[in-house]
Amino acid sequence: METDNNNSSSPLRGDRGGLSVGILGAAGYTGGELIRLLLNHPDAEIAFANSESNAGNLVSDVHEGLIGETDLRFTDQMPFEDVDVVFFCFGHGKSEAFLKEHDIPDHVKIIDLAQDFRVAPLNPPEGGRKWVYGLPEINREKIRTAQHVANPGCFATCIQLALLPAAKMGLINDDVAVNGITGSTGAGQKPGATTHFSWRNNNMSTYKLFTHQHLHEICQSLNEVKPAGAPYITSPIDPSPSGELVGGCSIDFIPYRGDFARGIFCTCVVKTKAPIDDIIEAYMDFYRDAAFTHYSDKAIDLKQVVNTNKALVHVDGFDGKILITSCIDNLLKGAVGQAVQNMNLMFGLDETAGLRLKASAF
Repeated sequence: METDNNNSSSPLRGDRGGLSVGILGAAGYTGGELIRLLLNHPDAEIAFANSESNAGNLVSDVHEGLIGETDLRFTDQMPFEDVDVVFFCFGHGKSEAFLKEHDIPDHVKIIDLAQDFRVAPLNPPEGGRKWVYGLPEINREKIRTAQHVANPGCFATCIQLALLPAAKMGLINDDVAVNGITGSTGAGQKPGATTHFSWRNNNMSTYKLFTHQHLHEICQSLNEVKPAGAPYITSPIDPSPSGELVGGCSIDFIPYRGDFARGIFCTCVVKTKAPIDDIIEAYMDFYRDAAFTHYSDKAIDLKQVVNTNKALVHVDGFDGKILITSCIDNLLKGAVGQAVQNMNLMFGLDETAGLRLKASAF
C-alpha cells in the first residue's frame, strides 16, 4: 500500500498497517453498504461500527446480506483515538450537532454523508473546521489534502455530473429542466408512508417540486465552473452570493419516486445552438481522467450502474437544445461508494481501491 505522507500526520492505526476506520450511524442503509465495501477493501479495516440501538448485536443480524462475511458487532463506544478516519452516516442535521457535543482528535479525518457541510457558508467561523466538497470530478486535488470532506448528495451527484461540462462551456444561459427518478433506498431505512412496498410497487409520484434540498450544492458547483460573465445559476431555494434571490438561470428540478430499490436516472434539457459534436467532445474531455464517470456514445440505462460506483452520461442533440442523460447507484456513487473514493484520495491510495464492482445488468 502506498500512502502520501503529507496526508497523514501520524502512522496508520490499522492492525495490518492499513487504515483504521470508524463508522457512526452504522445500522442504516448507508452504514450497511459502507461496511460491505470496507470488508473487501485491500487497505482498510473497520475498528468500530457504532449504533447505540443495536449495541452488542451482530452486524449481520441487521445487514443480513453480510451473513457469513463478518463477525463484527455494533458498539455504543466511539474510540476515535484508535482510527484514522471516521464516516458520519447520520441523518441530515445530526452531524453538526454531533461535532458540537463530541471531541474528535485532530489526527482523525472526517467524511460526512449528511448535507450539513456541503454548502460553503458566506463567512466561515473563525478557527472552525474547513470542509471540502467531495465531488472528485471537480475537487480531486482539494480532496487529496483535505482533513474534512462533505460527501455530495445522491441527486446532486447525478445532476451535477450531467450539467458540469455544459456549465463550463457557458451553455447554461436559460432555465434548465431537470427530471430525476430515484429508488426507495434514497428515503433511508426508516419506514414511511411512501416507502411501503404496497404503495411503492407499480407506482410513481413526484415530491419536493422545484425545492429539493440538493439544489443548493448543485448550483454552488455549477457557478464555480461557469465562465465569468455567464448568468448566475440559481433555484427557488438558492440565494445569490449577496444573499438575495436572483433571476439568472433556474435549475427547475422535478424529483420522482420510482418503484425500484436502487439507482437514480436523470434527464436535463439545456437550450443551446452550439454544435452537438463540439458539446460531445467537451463532455468526453471533461471526464477523460475521471475514475468512475464515463461518457457513453449510446443511450444509457439504470442497470449499467446499479451495484457500482460508476456514473454514466450521454448527450443527444435536438433543434436548439440538448438532452443530457445521467445515471448512478444512489447508495454507491451517490453515497458511500463516493465516500470510499474520497477516503482513497485523502490517504493517497489507489482511487478505485475497494470499488471495482460489477453492475447488476442481468
